[in-house]
Amino acid sequence: MPTDAVLRELLVRHLEHWLPGALHRARRATVACAYTGDDASGAEAALRVVAEYADRLRGRRLTVLVLAEGSEDLPARLGPVEADLPAEVAVHVVPGRPARLPVALKAAGAAGAPALSFVDDPTAPDPAVLAAAATGRPAELLLLTGADAPTRDALGVVGFPLVTEVDLVPTDGSPARRLAFATGSDKSLEAFKEALWAVDEYAGVRYRDPADPAGRLLDIALDPEPGPLRRELLAELHRAGPRTVTELRRHALTSTVYRSADAVRALTGLLHSGAVSREPEHGRLGGDVVITAVEPPT
Repeated sequence: MPTDAVLRELLVRHLEHWLPGALHRARRATVACAYTGDDASGAEAALRVVAEYADRLRGRRLTVLVLAEGSEDLPARLGPVEADLPAEVAVHVVPGRPARLPVALKAAGAAGAPALSFVDDPTAPDPAVLAAAATGRPAELLLLTGADAPTRDALGVVGFPLVTEVDLVPTDGSPARRLAFATGSDKSLEAFKEALWAVDEYAGVRYRDPADPAGRLLDIALDPEPGPLRRELLAELHRAGPRTVTELRRHALTSTVYRSADAVRALTGLLHSGAVSREPEHGRLGGDVVITAVEPPT
């Protein structure tokens, strides 16, 4: 499916961001990849990333868990990649569905140390799986599930303070999937958003922001179309009243598929159109500038 390539690239890009910080922060860490089905190509890509950081693993311990149905041939498939890994990396292949992730994480001693989990489950999110993924200190989770799944609420309940969602919509008519990222770090959330818009624009996938009531489809681009964000920021100003640029940047980061930097472009467009006003009226559009809605949202 077209979404598979996008997911692999997102996993690789985020792992490249997460791994150096996790190894600097603690002497042990865990990466877990859990799949419904036997396509664990993302795990192979993740192991290649781990191999690139072999020099930073000295004196550390990294556990990589791979859960998949029909995984009898996985050890053979992962073998060539695993052979390039240093002794500090332990790879465990566990047969079964993502529902086994809590047991696997507990056996690996993942609690209390940095943990990054990727879970691919088209059914409704399993609260026990989400809770297990949240036991890392710190914990981060990439959750791929069915479109319209209530991922934001479910991830908030188990303790993730920051959650973003995006629907992956294949251009070939294949079913859309919802991807949620959960973390406790603003820096990680920013990094994920940067990765989201940096993936291959020709991958055959468009994005849909669950926060957009119109369900508009967005092309993948380093500078995404700001129109939907302009409408969302204008609606937020009408809901909540005047806000500083800093507050609106954070709203874009935490409540939409956009990055915080995209809010500045969107606000510039709103100011030029006269839909909002600013105080002070002139000068740089800095974080303390107050933005007020003038026209009703469209």
